Amino acid sequence: MTPDFVNMDFLFLSKLLPTFIYPLGLSCILLIVAFFLALRRSRFATIPIALSFLILMITGNPRFSDALVKSLEWQNTATQNLPTADAIVVLGGATRSISPPRVMPDLNEHGDRILYGAQLYKEGKAPLIVLSGGRIEWFGKEESEATDMARILKLTGVPEEAIIQEDNSLNTYENAKFTKKILDERGIKKILLVTSAFHTPRSLKIFARQGIEAIPAPTDFLISELDLIKHDYSIESRVLSYFPKSESLYYTTKIIKEYIGTFIYRLRGWL
Repeated sequence: MTPDFVNMDFLFLSKLLPTFIYPLGLSCILLIVAFFLALRRSRFATIPIALSFLILMITGNPRFSDALVKSLEWQNTATQNLPTADAIVVLGGATRSISPPRVMPDLNEHGDRILYGAQLYKEGKAPLIVLSGGRIEWFGKEESEATDMARILKLTGVPEEAIIQEDNSLNTYENAKFTKKILDERGIKKILLVTSAFHTPRSLKIFARQGIEAIPAPTDFLISELDLIKHDYSIESRVLSYFPKSESLYYTTKIIKEYIGTFIYRLRGWL
């Protein structure tokens, strides 16, 4: 079995298996179990239904999801006084590729990564920006995320000669591994690591494992102080904060995914 096949096999399983643990996937499994128990007229059929309901009510609760997001995001808070470094490294996952009717790459919900990288460059924090991100080709061939990010950076006024692309990485471990080669070739010792706030704790550990001195430059915060306060701002907001929301379920799933990723990466010795 070739290393490339093993890596792709791991990548596929790392995407597939956690879906059965995420709130929506687990709830669906419980409902399927309930369906078959009901076919057998089992008196236990209501148990998985109740568990499914409970899981969605809790994980979709804004107060619960906000607390979970905060547990990761606020480990490294943004600062106005970041030191200078040899390079800014921006991790992928921030674009939607060109495909009709799109005429250029779009920023997705994590697009702040690119904009913050551009801002740090214009503030003179580093003379180079390394863009790290390939593209999984399970659903067709597309340009790499690094290429998409470079297009957008140029629109913000970052010169082409200041941009370095790493086009092959398919996960955070590969982001660090392949970026390390680029940094070593150029004698770069210290970087500002730009990624979403919830993704920063794991990313820092992975880059440190590769021997890279990375200073956290988190962005794309999902939860702010105002978001936490607003739950109790009025009677209306307090009542609404106890009802499940699809956005909160999405946030909870994101953070569970990150914790699972941390656990798996630790088992693999990647952090």
